[in-house]
Amino acid sequence: MKITPTHQTLGAVIDDIDLSQPLAKADFGVILHALGEHGVLCFPRQTLDAPGLRAFSAHFGGLQASLTGTYCERNMPEVMILSNIVENGEPIGLADAGQDWHTDMSYNDLIGFTNVLYGIKIPHRDGAPLGNTVFANMHAAYEALADDLKRSLAGMTATHDFNKFWEEMRTRAGSARPPLTPEQRAKRPPAMHPVFMEHPITGRPVLYCNPGYAIRINELDDAESSRVLEQLFRHQLQPQFQYAHRWTEGDVLMWDHIGTLHNAIPDYTADEHRLIKRCQVTADRVFDPAFVRDGLRHAAE
Repeated sequence: MKITPTHQTLGAVIDDIDLSQPLAKADFGVILHALGEHGVLCFPRQTLDAPGLRAFSAHFGGLQASLTGTYCERNMPEVMILSNIVENGEPIGLADAGQDWHTDMSYNDLIGFTNVLYGIKIPHRDGAPLGNTVFANMHAAYEALADDLKRSLAGMTATHDFNKFWEEMRTRAGSARPPLTPEQRAKRPPAMHPVFMEHPITGRPVLYCNPGYAIRINELDDAESSRVLEQLFRHQLQPQFQYAHRWTEGDVLMWDHIGTLHNAIPDYTADEHRLIKRCQVTADRVFDPAFVRDGLRHAAE
């Protein structure tokens, strides 16, 4: 494999690997290390079917299935369809996924490790791709925090709620999302996580508190929690922490949820078609030191 960093705050391109083929242990280790190092990885010119996308993603941990069971590949609830395409009057995918800053699966007790997306149809206008995915570097955001804020928030936790982001997307004009049923909400109850977390690959601290799902800092009263959350959200979204991926058809884009935030830019119309398939990988393995150690050892062999 050839790894070419973007030389921006995040990102690298990995060439000379076919993700539809079985993944060698050494290649897995190199990708695991690169994911921690660069946060966002692009594998261009791939040709993957849904089982292949699922198989590649499963090397990195367990896969989260869709809560609602809609907008998924047939008989594959782990492979979600993100699309604005409508066929026979019915949307084939979730059109408004990710259209604001968040970190997937921070609302779970078992948080997310990585997303793997495969770009099948990318809209263009005037020769330029639309629907960029923008990322923010949470290693860098932590490092740039004022020392007094680091000290005061050390050891504190934040509550993350799936329904916060769902409702934000649902109430936007043109959204087809229904409200979550009580049964669906019960399957995704709020979860608490440290505001500062040690990244399992880099060993360095990250700011793990995102505007999509974080609703309060538990050790503070309501007013102070709201004030500090707004301060953290403004800080982590500063331009110097951001990197934008410009999609090309055939891209497989993979990113680290623990060290980044992301936002899908909805700058295309209903007639400018976008089709992406996605797997969400949980952090059920990456916090196991043996998993990371073995992966990095294979990369060095």
